[in-house]
Amino acid sequence: MTKRSPSRYGLMVVFGLCIAVTGALAQTEGYQPQVGQPGKDVVWVPTDQALVDVMLDLAKVTPADYVIDLGSGDGRTVISAAQRGVRALGIEYNPEMVELSIRNAEKEGVSSLASFKKADLFETDFSEATVLTMFLLPSINLKLRPTLLSLKPGTRIVSNSFTMEDWKADVVANLPESCITWCTAYLWIVPAGVQGIWEMEGGELELSQDFQMVSGTLRTGNRSAMVSGKVTGDRIDFVAAGVLYTGRIEEGAISGTRTAAGASTPWKAVRR
Repeated sequence: MTKRSPSRYGLMVVFGLCIAVTGALAQTEGYQPQVGQPGKDVVWVPTDQALVDVMLDLAKVTPADYVIDLGSGDGRTVISAAQRGVRALGIEYNPEMVELSIRNAEKEGVSSLASFKKADLFETDFSEATVLTMFLLPSINLKLRPTLLSLKPGTRIVSNSFTMEDWKADVVANLPESCITWCTAYLWIVPAGVQGIWEMEGGELELSQDFQMVSGTLRTGNRSAMVSGKVTGDRIDFVAAGVLYTGRIEEGAISGTRTAAGASTPWKAVRR
């Protein structure tokens, strides 16, 4: 039986396909984003590496954290976290950016810690994050705010340059005066919800809450005192009648110490 050689037409088709695939790969690998290019919700502007470092420092990230970057662009924040030994995920809508980020992580040797996902940040569950980073417009921050406030108390949120309006940042950090644009990082720590009435031995604590700030009234017997304080994650600190109360909030109870005239005693409250 005679072995037939491939036809010239068949070889041309195969050769053409090889050229097309090679060209497509080269085009993808050569992709370079342009500052100001449009995205789904915002245009792309990279965060300066110096501010990336400030944002991660502000959140005090450690290898025990899980960082998720919302709108991760070229992947620099995720890669920087991974270089600190932190597991990190980038959420990015542009698939070319995702591929670029993956290649950048490979070049930096952090692919085992840095991962990227093509997704819409409004349709993504990021509740496992202990730290969220972002460089989004104020309108996007506000749209995300209800979701952010529902995260586990103590979750740290860091934003490049843009605020959450009346949810004031817990900490603000700035680059040196030599920085011209996008020079500020804002940190929020998701507060536990404490609004309501809490029963205490010999009295009750009624709290109102405005994000992390708390106010209210402490009633003991026939006396009452105004309350002013703050919730940081699962920790509450407030002053009433010159007494400092500190405590941890857990499963409908607060327990801690109260300090007056240099002496501390335990206290506990249970949500009514």
